[in-house]
Amino acid sequence: MTSQKRELAKNIYLLLAGLFITSLVVSNLIFQKFFYWYPLDIKVLGNSLFELSVGILPYPITFLITDLISEIYGKKRANQVVITGIFASFFSMGILLIANEVPAIKNSPIDDETFNQVFALSPIAVLASMIAYLLAQFVDIRIYHFWKNLTQGKMLWLRNNFSTFSSQLIDTLLVVGLLSIFGVLEWKLFWGLVISGFIFKIIVAALDTPLLYLFVGIFRKTFDLKPTDEVEI
Repeated sequence: MTSQKRELAKNIYLLLAGLFITSLVVSNLIFQKFFYWYPLDIKVLGNSLFELSVGILPYPITFLITDLISEIYGKKRANQVVITGIFASFFSMGILLIANEVPAIKNSPIDDETFNQVFALSPIAVLASMIAYLLAQFVDIRIYHFWKNLTQGKMLWLRNNFSTFSSQLIDTLLVVGLLSIFGVLEWKLFWGLVISGFIFKIIVAALDTPLLYLFVGIFRKTFDLKPTDEVEI
């Protein structure tokens, strides 16, 4: 690989890492708003099936990015991005804790009560989310590379969907469970949020498969990669 292409590969990796970190941090800041992602109010075990936190919206982006990095840059780089994202999330949690303790002035557009109502639970959400997310992402990366090695770089759809389905189930169960334990969510919402969240993530994972094929195809053509090759940066 020429030095010019290697520099391009580094820049793309940094861009993907930036998108990953932004999506991860934002998801923990906006999680308190809920919405219906389907026009029908279907009940499962007394819970609304399609009631979701808006914090779930950026999550599929993070798994698409880690799958893409795993495919092109390898397992080590994918793990590196996950760890960096978790560090960024805890760092943002620290900033929120400090900001919440600083008293607002009289003329502040946002008073202490409003700020506290919006952001006070974010550190708890970050903690619960990161515990779940750390395990889920490492499972995703490990399963992805297991299938990649087993199929010798073929059947991209298989490793993309199998790894995402497994990791998203773990992530959804853990994050909803931990938020319920911490008192952020009511236990009566548990199964509704778990089932609807997992279904949403499965649908998005299936829909993002063509995008993964597109991006992987562009990478392989740009950097002259075989199905089993990875870019070293």
